Amino acid sequence: MSIDLPSLRIVRYPDAVLRQPAREIAEITDEVRRVAERMIELMHDAPGIGLAAPQVGLSWRMFVLHVPEDPDEGRLIDCDPPEATESPRVYINPRLSDYARDLVPWDEGCLSLPGITGEVRRPSQLTVSALDEQGRPFSHRAGGLLARCIQHETDHLDGKLIIDRFTPIARMKNRVALRELTEGAAKA
Repeated sequence: MSIDLPSLRIVRYPDAVLRQPAREIAEITDEVRRVAERMIELMHDAPGIGLAAPQVGLSWRMFVLHVPEDPDEGRLIDCDPPEATESPRVYINPRLSDYARDLVPWDEGCLSLPGITGEVRRPSQLTVSALDEQGRPFSHRAGGLLARCIQHETDHLDGKLIIDRFTPIARMKNRVALRELTEGAAKA
């Protein structure tokens, strides 16, 4: 399968690929690496801090992140080891574990749901294990915004969206905008 990299774009809700559980990547090829590079470009251009392969129309278990600083704290984000956030990072076939028990509310948005934001409660910390774009395994502990982004992007790999996790008030607040996205897609 050859992917036309310049044609990759961020897909919007209600595109069906956003609801499909993504497939594991069996072999990390040059094409997978090129797709990861293109995803980083798209993420930065959007601008965003995370992007999952289903968001560019590919049902692959891969996402990219670049969360160098916590915008609320003005410091490096909560990560062990700290260098895990120094540049964009590729996560292939990620596995999450060791979740903190506390659930922290935070307003989230999504590049595939433009104009939609709302409160989502997520564990404040977790451990992620994945492969990088060279196929090397890595693992790190994440907290704060990084932990939230990792969970958000992993949700995409499982066919879940922030609208599935919204608090009831956030659902109500966004129902008109969500309907407009759905109707706009039907007309396109």
